[in-house]
Amino acid sequence: MLLAALAFGRPLRGESSQRSTAPSYSSASIVNSATNTADALAPNAIATIYGTNLSYDTGAVSDGNIVNRMMPVMLAGVRVFVAGIAAPLYYVSPKQINFVIPSSIYPGEMDLFLSREGTGGPHVSITVRDVGPGLYQWEPGMIASTHADGSVITQHHPARAGEVVVLYGTGLGRTDPDVVSGQISMAAAQIVSLSGLRLLVAGTAVQAASLYYAGVTPGIPGLYQINVKLPAQMPPDPEIRVSIGGQTSPAAMKLPAR
Repeated sequence: MLLAALAFGRPLRGESSQRSTAPSYSSASIVNSATNTADALAPNAIATIYGTNLSYDTGAVSDGNIVNRMMPVMLAGVRVFVAGIAAPLYYVSPKQINFVIPSSIYPGEMDLFLSREGTGGPHVSITVRDVGPGLYQWEPGMIASTHADGSVITQHHPARAGEVVVLYGTGLGRTDPDVVSGQISMAAAQIVSLSGLRLLVAGTAVQAASLYYAGVTPGIPGLYQINVKLPAQMPPDPEIRVSIGGQTSPAAMKLPAR
């Protein structure tokens, strides 16, 4: 469920193949898939390219194209290169590509380009930061989260004050141990910047002792999770923000809670 809801795009209908037209996109149209902004790209973050003529067909990661627990670096004839490294791909379509920024790269200005069955798109420059925290949404404004038993938190099944919940996002940076880019591993790996992580619930940082885990989600490359005990006192549907390395996730993201 998480893989489909958080990492995949949706098949786009009514798209026509224009085989004489090169892929078109820009630096500004390459964004963190959770924040939808270009200034929150980080190693091992799930990112999205928006554009036109990005592919001729639609393709998605599946059991059939995962080899030796590694995600594909080509789908529907499309490859994405970041700093010369082929990026793991989740989904490609003519107007959208979801991929994982290689975990091995370091922050800085990076060249990115797309190859579609031998036709190259433009080389554009993206800025990769140490971190680019963002929280995913199940529905607009409501954070993708689960109860400790794995059931989804919704308005009809809300979180409670003092409960342990799991929040899902991307862009929390490097981990210890380091992850292998695109490898589907079931091992946990905590972020190296844990001491600098702050989770704000309704504007107030939770105590460090209440942050039980912040790291990669086993089995889903590029996805991160934060396991946290909610405060004993908090308002209904509190705003949740993640702050790390001088970067803060977008405002107005709420947790269904009573």
